[in-house]
Amino acid sequence: MSDWLSGYVLANGLRLHYTRTGGERPPLVLAHGYSDDGLCWAPVARALEADYDIIMVDARGHGRSDAPLSGYGTLSLAEDLAAAIRALRLERPAVLGHSMGGATTLALAGLYPALPGAILIEDAGMFNMGAARTPDQAERQARMRADIERFAQTSREALIEQVRASQPAWPEDELGPWADSKKRLSPNVLNRADAAPVDWPALLPKIACPALLITADNDRGAMVTPEAAREMQGMIGGLEVVHVPGAGHSIRREQFAAYIDAVRGFLARWAAGRA
Repeated sequence: MSDWLSGYVLANGLRLHYTRTGGERPPLVLAHGYSDDGLCWAPVARALEADYDIIMVDARGHGRSDAPLSGYGTLSLAEDLAAAIRALRLERPAVLGHSMGGATTLALAGLYPALPGAILIEDAGMFNMGAARTPDQAERQARMRADIERFAQTSREALIEQVRASQPAWPEDELGPWADSKKRLSPNVLNRADAAPVDWPALLPKIACPALLITADNDRGAMVTPEAAREMQGMIGGLEVVHVPGAGHSIRREQFAAYIDAVRGFLARWAAGRA
């Protein structure tokens, strides 16, 4: 990790931070989930950096990126990521996104079909990070705000101990980056009143690149159901679906070997097609 490049790009008027492994290799952009940041991908980057130039971007309000007061909907995040890809002069990179980052990746590929060369989605589907405030959503947002306040008041060491106890299946090298991301998280990420809803049935059929969806077990906390995966396959031509058993929402953290095998196989076919 000491050889990785840390820098900033200007995207949509914001300074977005990224970490990059570098090298003359096919580019792979990683888009993290809510409350994580780019370096939460470090174990994946270490596994793949010999074959890919990996770019881990901090979304607005996360990590070391700027945290404006608004603009945290899926479409805004997709526009940020598109601007970062252009600023870094990446030519049709593969883009791998988890959860919020997966929705961002889907929107990116639908809004800008010529931009990504391939997309990979880890447990994310057709959902909106939108403005509707039902009682359940308002209660959930209150809990999220309380969590952000707790993260700020808790030491890094204590956060690591807490996640070690609550997620015993996670490898040790996941814990430090997870705690660091929580300490850097801005409360502005919850300001979504301006978030436009995403018309997924109109957007997803516009995706023109190879696509992979990685799913896991719903009874362990995975979000994408088999029915939702089939619905997405009906909208995204040629969408591949790989199910990783024994994992929940954070698939790579719970079943890393099976996850990285699925990612590596898909990327190898994509990279061979680029040659």
